[in-house]
Amino acid sequence: MIWLVMAAVVSTVYAQAKKPTLMVVPSDNWCIRNGYTTTFDEMGTLKTIPDYKLALQNETDLLMTIGKINTMMSDRGFPLVSMETAIKNMERESAEVAMMSSKSGGNLVESPIDILQRTANADIIIQLTYVINQEGPRRSITFMLQGLDAYTKKQIAGAQGTGEPSFATQTPVLLEEAVLAHIDDFNSRLQVHFDDLFTNGREVVFQARIFDGSAVDLEEEYFFKNENLELGEIIENWVSENTMQGRFSTNTYTQNVIRFEQVRIPLYDDKGRANDTRRWLRDLRTLLSKSPFNQQSKIYTRGLGEVWLIIGEK
Repeated sequence: MIWLVMAAVVSTVYAQAKKPTLMVVPSDNWCIRNGYTTTFDEMGTLKTIPDYKLALQNETDLLMTIGKINTMMSDRGFPLVSMETAIKNMERESAEVAMMSSKSGGNLVESPIDILQRTANADIIIQLTYVINQEGPRRSITFMLQGLDAYTKKQIAGAQGTGEPSFATQTPVLLEEAVLAHIDDFNSRLQVHFDDLFTNGREVVFQARIFDGSAVDLEEEYFFKNENLELGEIIENWVSENTMQGRFSTNTYTQNVIRFEQVRIPLYDDKGRANDTRRWLRDLRTLLSKSPFNQQSKIYTRGLGEVWLIIGEK
């Protein structure tokens, strides 16, 4: 019993000590207002998204302001990923991602922002919006910080306000003065969310699908673990066994598609590495490749927070 108590204490202390990795980015609103956008084709639909690289290259104030937020968060013990560094890594990886495809020619479905966030491997994205107000010789800043879960895009913390008018001319100085009154409450909310991830797992979406040419569908029956079960039921059981406390919900179940939502996967794998949807799903792909299934399958990622396993081809 004493060992169980000690293990629980160590686990609790570790969860409390570990902080989420953050990346600060300009908000969509800021990028659109200032003309820093680009378009890309997502499955035949043109989408407009922020062009972070162009914004950083042309807006010294933005670069310095993000640097100030990074410093403030770092001073409070939060590990940070530099957006500049993440963009450089993304560009190196983009060519590799573009070449990944199934043997039938299907491509990975990821937007540039999804690739950036996956490359950065940040737990939380902090979106920054600010406007400079001019009042005679004095200036003030109105700001908004939004802490977003990198996987679900749900807002988990927020802070906004307007600083006192000042004769300071540098935007980062104005921002620091305005943010100081809000930063500790904002950080506290970030930490509460991360502690929940550590305890209950990261929330993702998982879909099992069937390729057109597959010889089986999700209603195919197999004798597995002393039971006759449909393939879909076997996959559902695997999800139950490989989520934190078996937490998930089955949203759709047909012969060709099963959609699982609110799937809580461990934040770290058994080797202590940060977990992601692809790494989490590899064991299921391996299971289905063996007897009695003998099915090839392909893992597709849709951004950070959604993953598909498409059965019948690789």
